[in-house]
Amino acid sequence: MIGRDALQQLLSDIDEDRADFHAILVYDVSRLGRFQDPDEAAEVELRFKRKGIKVHYCAEQFENDGSMGSSVIKSLKRVMAGEYSRDLSVKVFNGQANLIRLGYRQGGAPGFGLRRQLVDQHGNSKGELARLEHKSIATDRVVLVPGPENELRIVRRIYDLFVTEKRNETQIAALLNLEGIKTDLDRTWTRGTVHQVLINEKYIGNNVWGRTSFKLKQKHIRNAQQDWIRADGAFEGVVSLGLFQQAQAIIRARDERLSDEAMLAKLASILDREGYLSGLIIDESEDCPSSSSYAHRFGNLLRAYALVGFVPDHDYRYLEINRALRRMYPELLSEIIDGIKLSGGTVTQAEDNDLLTINSEFTASVVVVRCMQTSSGSLRWKVRLDVALRPDITIVVRMAPGNTAPLDYYLLPILDMREAVLRLCEFNGLSLDAYRVETLSSFYEMTARRSISEVA
Repeated sequence: MIGRDALQQLLSDIDEDRADFHAILVYDVSRLGRFQDPDEAAEVELRFKRKGIKVHYCAEQFENDGSMGSSVIKSLKRVMAGEYSRDLSVKVFNGQANLIRLGYRQGGAPGFGLRRQLVDQHGNSKGELARLEHKSIATDRVVLVPGPENELRIVRRIYDLFVTEKRNETQIAALLNLEGIKTDLDRTWTRGTVHQVLINEKYIGNNVWGRTSFKLKQKHIRNAQQDWIRADGAFEGVVSLGLFQQAQAIIRARDERLSDEAMLAKLASILDREGYLSGLIIDESEDCPSSSSYAHRFGNLLRAYALVGFVPDHDYRYLEINRALRRMYPELLSEIIDGIKLSGGTVTQAEDNDLLTINSEFTASVVVVRCMQTSSGSLRWKVRLDVALRPDITIVVRMAPGNTAPLDYYLLPILDMREAVLRLCEFNGLSLDAYRVETLSSFYEMTARRSISEVA
């Protein structure tokens, strides 16, 4: 059971005998869960019953009394609920695939050198969408367009350095960083980010979607290339088709020199070093074929993973997100320290745990929380407070969807926090949202100190 934090918390309370109630009211059978396996829904209800807690379905016509009639109807409705979810998944997928074939963009950052443009139902431009902005009208669509000319020159230069000057991704990244050029996310270039520019078909104007699937949150798989949904020539290309094909030929040729055994040995060494595998980890590893090369050589990445003894979790995307957030944490912490100092406060940082001591008066810790999206599209954040450090204030950096930039902040005082783990929704009521701020300016003002003579 993935997501549904509130239900999981309810089950945890019941399993650990923290429940102070004797009945649960559910609107109808489907609201307990549209599980693909009806036995899973039955198992959830059974956990309630084992603790002596009755389940009442308010909108159903049967009494949930354990009789043969109610059991048959309930089982049937569980199957119907699962089928509704599966049917809805098919319709949503087909709708998204149709929009891709029409040339519209379906989510995700545009990438370096590209921008998202909002268009109406007739294809008329309504302006460019900035980062973290989304369309607000159902009939509007999003397409990709070339970005600023200086970024386009850099993209073309990357291809020229790779194809003409025969430089590899690591060398290109080092050159761009030496010149102070940042990625679209305002970060330094890496082997992986350069490689993504070289292999992504959106730079020749192709709209490609469905490389991976996670239908019904059952299994995260990489689809075969023939199953990708695509619309060639949907956007204005940044580089020519010929140049793009030359780059792909170079990538394939350098990897074909390695035997299957050599490629797997490199993959196994990455697994030993990192403890897990993903496309991003492979692409960032030096002296190793790209993730696309492994997928091409072995049919798909999952088969390559299996050959080196790695079995990924059904949803392992959070590993890459957490890894990116760990890289982002020092930068966010540094920004907060600089903000305190600019406001006139003093701050020291503990080397072992990053606990901040401000003005020698109170302590604060910084927690970066990734954004998770439920199957219904709702946003959730899970906050783990550092109960061992017991800071006077916990600064929670709540990440926006996509987990590339902060959405807002929560300033949580230890005196008002009773739980070690908080589960935040988009709106949480006054008891929590009273501590929410859009920026940390109010916190910086709180840390400011002035001499008595200056105040007088």
